[in-house]
Amino acid sequence: MSDTTLTPRERALIRNEFMVRFAQAPRLENGILVKRWATRPNKGQPKPGAVIQGMLDRGLLELRDDGAHWLRARFTEAGLAALRHMAEDPRALPPGEYQHVLDELGRAQPADHNVASSGLSGSTPIA
Repeated sequence: MSDTTLTPRERALIRNEFMVRFAQAPRLENGILVKRWATRPNKGQPKPGAVIQGMLDRGLLELRDDGAHWLRARFTEAGLAALRHMAEDPRALPPGEYQHVLDELGRAQPADHNVASSGLSGSTPIA
């Protein structure tokens, strides 16, 4: 598997973390929340789950500690490339649910095939 290919568990985590909740669309730049250990001997240290740890190990995410209670794992350039690769498949990030993520990645919404094929659209679709 190449570094730009996300595993099924990584794709599921991304869909879960960046789905719209309470009419709020989460932004990629805010990253993924990561817990800290609350007890000794690791108190205060990052406590990433297995999927996030795998993405950290592969260089797709990086942890930035700004002193807040929660850490944020943010996408690196390699991670954004992997997301763009994932976004090439409309089944992986359906535009109806994840258009905000596609917009952040710079991906245009595909043309509506029903309107374009019926000749109702006066404009040509963007290639």
